[in-house]
Amino acid sequence: MPIRCAWADTGPLEQQYHDTEWGVPVHDDRLLFEFLVLEGAQAGLSWVTILRKREGYRKAFDGFAPDIVASYDQHKVEELLASRDIVRNRLKIEAAVRNAREFLKVRDEFGTFDSYIWRFVRGKQIRNSWKRFSEAPVSTKESEAMSKDLKKRGFSFVGNKICYAFMQAVGMVNDHTVDCFRWQEIEQKST
Repeated sequence: MPIRCAWADTGPLEQQYHDTEWGVPVHDDRLLFEFLVLEGAQAGLSWVTILRKREGYRKAFDGFAPDIVASYDQHKVEELLASRDIVRNRLKIEAAVRNAREFLKVRDEFGTFDSYIWRFVRGKQIRNSWKRFSEAPVSTKESEAMSKDLKKRGFSFVGNKICYAFMQAVGMVNDHTVDCFRWQEIEQKST
């Protein structure tokens, strides 16, 4: 049985996510947008709640295609509010639509959202060496800078804690504990 970060040993969804995605550098704009929406949706909830609804989100939000989500109108927002497959919170749903529109503006300005977002870590993963997950911060100067810039551009549900969780999810930081089998795997891939 492999040793995992303690938070991932709570259930099969968490284990699968931890073992295959969390902390792996992401450079695909569609997947970056997916995590931006999901991390915003998670605010105030447990991550497992979002993992349980992830497929519902993919279906409801047209595979997280930002071009499509940006075109959603009020009728579509009302339709999403009626869906049991996602978190039915008007502010979070409207933020996802607004963020899609801003995402497209950033993409136009920088060529890709990836080029923009990875600037906050100078294009390289931050490699941490925590013995316990409780040592990992909930925000950093990088997540604070990201949050401030995203808000300035019109994004919402992008506070510094949400931004740090996003950074962990998309591998901008490796916050696996050093005894976790994924820490070493990700370190080897990042060198």
